Amino acid sequence: MELRGRTAIVTGAGHRVGRALAIALGRRGMRVVVHYNSTADGAHETLRAIEAAGGQGVTVGADLTNVGEIPRVIDAALTHFGAIDVLVNSAAIMVRLPFGDVQAEQWDQTIDLNLRAPFFLTQAAAPHLRTAKGVVVNIADLAAFETWPGYIPHGISKSGVVYITRALAAVLAPDVRVAAIAPGTVLLPEGWSEADAKRLRQTTPLAREGSPEDVARTMLFILDSDYLTGETIIVDGGRHVRR
Repeated sequence: MELRGRTAIVTGAGHRVGRALAIALGRRGMRVVVHYNSTADGAHETLRAIEAAGGQGVTVGADLTNVGEIPRVIDAALTHFGAIDVLVNSAAIMVRLPFGDVQAEQWDQTIDLNLRAPFFLTQAAAPHLRTAKGVVVNIADLAAFETWPGYIPHGISKSGVVYITRALAAVLAPDVRVAAIAPGTVLLPEGWSEADAKRLRQTTPLAREGSPEDVARTMLFILDSDYLTGETIIVDGGRHVRR
């Protein structure tokens, strides 16, 4: 897929992995809709980085746990750039919730943002993506393939992302490709310590942490791979094959 001059939406692009994804697309000459919810300052920093890299962009705020706000993101792309060629569903939360402490509100917040929002964003963008012969890239998680007892709602939500990636790849073919990335430790969850990081490095076959740029390179590989759809690529330094 030739990216220069085309339009991408990146959700959760105000910080962390989402920022790296948006900037990587800007470096490829794309026009990027930088979505944020509570990180407006971060989104503007992302936009400045995109422009410095040679791309164009616009920021848009929306609470994606409210399906009624999803059209705001779609409209920003169409109003400013007239098309949607790429949708990157990156916005997510990861909260430690031991089994006995999970409350219904916390469950709903995780599922609504991590799973429901990517589905309905893709549904809303689908007519425009079909016209553009576009691509959807979902950000899943290694938690979809492992059992993390302290993060059950998160793992369920990301397992769902892997499922909708396969399902929507079938539904939207041949016009739209859909793939996902399941990162491992590319950024520590908030509140984790250096001791936690050391333990992860010691139990990762490549013996190091990754970076958001590792995820961004995989996203670009997906966009460049015109015969790839329905797959989830694990980017975890080999943790899922460790003994």
